[in-house]
Amino acid sequence: MKRILITGGAGFIGSNTADRLLNEGYDVVVVDNLTTGCHPNVNSKVRFHDLDIGDDALVDLIRAERIDAVIHAAAQINVRDSVTDPVTDARINIVGTIKLLHACAAHGVKRIVFASSGGTVYGNAPTLPAAEATPLSPHSPYGIAKATCEHYLEFFRIHHGLRPVILRYANIFGPRQNPKGEAGVIAVFIQQILDGKTPCIWGPGDQTRDFVYIDDVTTANLAALRYAGKRTVFNIGSGVETSINAVYAILAKVLDAGEPAHNPDYREEIQRICLDASCAAAELKWLPQVDIATGIERTVAWYRRP
Repeated sequence: MKRILITGGAGFIGSNTADRLLNEGYDVVVVDNLTTGCHPNVNSKVRFHDLDIGDDALVDLIRAERIDAVIHAAAQINVRDSVTDPVTDARINIVGTIKLLHACAAHGVKRIVFASSGGTVYGNAPTLPAAEATPLSPHSPYGIAKATCEHYLEFFRIHHGLRPVILRYANIFGPRQNPKGEAGVIAVFIQQILDGKTPCIWGPGDQTRDFVYIDDVTTANLAALRYAGKRTVFNIGSGVETSINAVYAILAKVLDAGEPAHNPDYREEIQRICLDASCAAAELKWLPQVDIATGIERTVAWYRRP
């Protein structure tokens, strides 16, 4: 597999993954409609197509480009937007994915790496860290869409011979994350502090997340692309719970920032989450290498660049 299509390849995960694959000698094709992706993120060595994954032209593109494998990172990623507009979320995240899978099946693409969400599909898991066998209990249309797509991937595996690898990512952070969205609290806080604003923590700040650095995620994507085993689902996370208050404390130290504000009226959807990534360690030979403090230092340095 040498020619790889990355959907959402102008976005945070997709563009970093494209750079990693280029460094590994792959031929990379990127599809992105630039709704949230940024064209400056796109490496000049990739072949870029300004295209929506729901567009019928995607079928012709996969055929014309002779795609060997797909990393599907394109998505509507705003959880709150999915709550207020579940129809749009489903159109992009479910229907768009089905169209992509259908196009892959039509032109013999077997391997597809799917960006799922370990931070949402488990909901408030009964035990932590959540393992792949933990029952799925998403609380938002975004999480429901990710879980639904996992079922469609299984359907296409059985009926069309696709070889999916589903990666349930924890909360990813690092360079190129959009600081104007709501999905990346670290990026949001960094930009607000650098702009001289006071970051606001929703709720008391004791809610926890599992943070994983983007370079570790691109390593997982590469391992999934090359995986020859039979398992289809892997958690990708640190296995460590970190509260939002603790995240802010690290940022405040690095950036010499003051106390944050709090919004006491917000009801946090998921109170605690962290992921058991032992299956990824055993089969993908993947382990996170960058701890949250080091990752934050690297991310701050990127945002401070000239």
